[in-house]
Amino acid sequence: MEYPGHLIMVGEPDAALVSYVAAGLAEHGYAVTSPPGIYDQTFKAVVKLYQSQNVDRAGRPLEIDGKVGSMTWGSLFPQAPAVVTGFSLAGAALGVAVSQVGVMEVPPGSNRGPQVNVYLDSVGLDPGNFWCMAFVHWCFEQAAGHAGQANPWPKLGACVDVWSRIKSSQPNRLITRAAAMADPSRVKPGQVFILDFGGGHGHTGFVRQSFNGPLRTIEGNSNTDGSSNGLGVFEVNRRKIPDTTLKGFVDFTF
Repeated sequence: MEYPGHLIMVGEPDAALVSYVAAGLAEHGYAVTSPPGIYDQTFKAVVKLYQSQNVDRAGRPLEIDGKVGSMTWGSLFPQAPAVVTGFSLAGAALGVAVSQVGVMEVPPGSNRGPQVNVYLDSVGLDPGNFWCMAFVHWCFEQAAGHAGQANPWPKLGACVDVWSRIKSSQPNRLITRAAAMADPSRVKPGQVFILDFGGGHGHTGFVRQSFNGPLRTIEGNSNTDGSSNGLGVFEVNRRKIPDTTLKGFVDFTF
């Protein structure tokens, strides 16, 4: 059974779905004693116990809320992560991004440096500007050049501006957060996530691995500790589809 696209919680009306979750819990050693097909408070307690003792598909702690969303579902019913298949410009751009992991600002925290300045210059920005979106643009630029194609990525340095530009010109390229939460399998390597912090501020990077909820990403102007002070290009293991700041994904994999 595929993830149903909604939170499964106390009062869930689909008895067959509840029974399926109960069977999954039992396979992991967590017996549910509630009446068959009934998601009651006892069922919730078993889910919370499971969440407290298990991790998501990316190896991170689950939220202990007694509800079965995409993260807990993926932990209960693991599937292989999505992989890049065939050639796409997005897959090639992801490969370029991976090759840049380890590039650092010089000095750290300055939003500048020999390679960082190259990223910024690709969108016409001076050293010292935030550069996460410039990094994405540069990776697509390199991939497009190697493929002898025009670069389809907007030549912009602001995350929310890129979302708006693509929404107006190629809306079929966008996957909103709501659409991704309803069907996490739509999120694939090579897609670009966009976060919206409000006030025109945001952040972006490439999806490297998608586990139907948890994400591993490649990000410029980022770090490993979760703070807002970016230092370089990193592989990051903290993003997830339910993040409230997630605007959605840009898909050039087709």
